[in-house]
Amino acid sequence: MTDTIAEITKTDALTVTPEMPIRRAVALLVESRAAAAPVIDEGGALCGILTQKDCFNPALQASYYQEWKGTVGDYMSRNVVSLPASADLVAAAEAFISHPHRVFPVTDGNRLVGLLRRSDVLSALVRLSG
Repeated sequence: MTDTIAEITKTDALTVTPEMPIRRAVALLVESRAAAAPVIDEGGALCGILTQKDCFNPALQASYYQEWKGTVGDYMSRNVVSLPASADLVAAAEAFISHPHRVFPVTDGNRLVGLLRRSDVLSALVRLSG
């Protein structure tokens, strides 16, 4: 079993800021085919997460009114469930079992380390099973 989830955490994950226009953030999510993007403040601290689901409201409004309004901070999810970088694979698997999320931000204190995808945890478990 891996010591920590750090070995499978995606450290080059797309991130956005609360001040970023929502149109730009939606475009980045679509272009990168990401399920979500951690929202970080100017100090690098995790302050939210912007999921594809969060983007439906502004996209639907824009498709009707032909105008994008708002920032990431207006639409992001603020109650973020994150995993500490020191968590092991079992804790990560249990988190994915307990929550409907496809990704979890991984943090060291309140600073973002990267993103852990559900598929990466499942792949690691399959590899370990032989």
